[in-house]
Amino acid sequence: MLINWYKLSTVRNSKLVWGSFFLVGGLVYLEIGIPVIHIEIPCIFHAVTGLYCPGCGITRVALSLLKWDFYQAFRFNPLVFVLLPLYLTYMMANKRGMSRTSRIIMTVMLIATISFGLLRNIPAFDWLAPTIVDYKSL
Repeated sequence: MLINWYKLSTVRNSKLVWGSFFLVGGLVYLEIGIPVIHIEIPCIFHAVTGLYCPGCGITRVALSLLKWDFYQAFRFNPLVFVLLPLYLTYMMANKRGMSRTSRIIMTVMLIATISFGLLRNIPAFDWLAPTIVDYKSL
């Protein structure tokens, strides 16, 4: 069985081109679209219910990370920093064929996301809601 290397490289190159296109488009949106034109992605769930969903603050996390402000990014949505290493571990387990481990990690991520979404709307856990850090008071 012969492998068509040209076809494989074409598929790989097209994924690289599309991935680069979306990366550059996302960076242009974050750096120009939001600060200059003020075109933001509103959270429909928050607008309708007044509650914070687990994803509220993720655009502001990305903007803060572009400015290397990790503390502010964490205050906007700490769930991102919990899910990122879990997701990378899930991807590695999935790639190595460790289906039981990957299912357990996916279950942990799902429980963490649902718990975070519920807790950040309870007054005792309001520190989980998206917050702008006042560096003058630190």
